[in-house]
Amino acid sequence: MNEQNMNNQNPGQPGSNIKITEEEYNYAQEVIKRLSDYYDAKVVGQQQLKFSLIGAIIADGHILIESVPGLAKTTAAKAISDAVDGKFARIQCTPDLLPGDIIGTQIYNQANGKFETILGPVFANFVLLDEVNRSSAKTQSAMLEAMQEKQVTIGGTTYKMPQDIFTVIATQNPIEQEGTYPLSEAQTDRFLIKEVITYPLASEEVEILNRIENGSISQTTPPVLTIQDVDRVQDICDKVYVDESVKWYISSIVVASRRANQIPGCEVGKYVRIGCSPRASIAFLKMARAAALMQGRTYVTPDDVKAVSHQVLRHRIGLNYSAVADNISVEQVIDGIVNSVKTP
Repeated sequence: MNEQNMNNQNPGQPGSNIKITEEEYNYAQEVIKRLSDYYDAKVVGQQQLKFSLIGAIIADGHILIESVPGLAKTTAAKAISDAVDGKFARIQCTPDLLPGDIIGTQIYNQANGKFETILGPVFANFVLLDEVNRSSAKTQSAMLEAMQEKQVTIGGTTYKMPQDIFTVIATQNPIEQEGTYPLSEAQTDRFLIKEVITYPLASEEVEILNRIENGSISQTTPPVLTIQDVDRVQDICDKVYVDESVKWYISSIVVASRRANQIPGCEVGKYVRIGCSPRASIAFLKMARAAALMQGRTYVTPDDVKAVSHQVLRHRIGLNYSAVADNISVEQVIDGIVNSVKTP
C-alpha cells in the first residue's frame, strides 16, 4: 500500500490530523503478523481468541477469558505473552490468596528496625490471573487500582506499574460454583473486553494430539518482539482514523443499551437489567481501531464496531431473571441492541 492510498483512507477531517505513515503501517502489520504466527505455533485453532488477545494488547487494554476447563485459556494467554520479550507473571488465584500476595506488602526488618516494601508479582508487563473468580472479593479488588490507574498503594505509598506495557489477562471457569466468587460489575468493567471460547473442531483436536505426539506443543520458542515493538504499535493504533459518524454510531449503541426496553421493535430489550457505562464507548473506540489495523486498514468502519460488539459489551450488560428463565444469552441481547441502531 503506497502512502497516497493511505492518505486517501485517512481523510483530512476533524480528528485525523495525525496520519499513519506508510512506514508505520508496514511496521504495525509486521508486528501483528509475528504475534499471530507465534500464537498459531503454540495454540491449535481458537482464532477468535487470537483476535481478541492481539486486539487487547495493541489497544492497550485488559482481557477476561471465560470457558470450561481444558480449552487452552492459560496456554493461549501464556503464548501471546511469551511472544514479547517482557516480564511475565502468573498468579494462580485461590480462596486463601491475599491482596498482599498480588500487589505486595510491608515486612519488618529486624536488622534496621524499619518496614521494607516488597512489591508483588503484579509489577510485570503481562500478568496472568488464572481462575480469577476463585479469589475472594477483597483480593479481586486489589487489582482495581492497578488495572485502572496503573499504580498500587502499599502502606500509604504509591508505586507505578510498568510504564511501557501493562496488560492483565484473567481467566475464569463459569461452570464451577463451589469456592468461587463472581466478579463484581466494578471489576469486570475494568476489562477492555471479555472473550468466551468454545470447544475445538474434531480436526483441531487431532492436530493437538499430533503436536503432543511429536513434542512440538511443549517446545520452547524465543520471543519475536520487544516491549518497544508493542509500545510503538499501540501508538500507531491510536492514530487509526475514526470518523465522527462512527463515533456517533458507537455512542448510539451504548446509549441504546441503557434504554433497551424502550427501543421499538427490540424484543430482547426487556431482558436488560443494567446498561453500559461510558467505559463501553471508550472500549469500542480502542478495539475498533485495533480491529481495523488487524484487517490492514488505517480507518475504522461500522463493521469494525459490530465485529467487536460481543467482546466489548458481554460483560457490561446485566440481564434480569427473565433472561435466565427464557434461556436468552447476552450475545442475543447485544445483537438485538446493535441491530436496532441505524448503521451510518
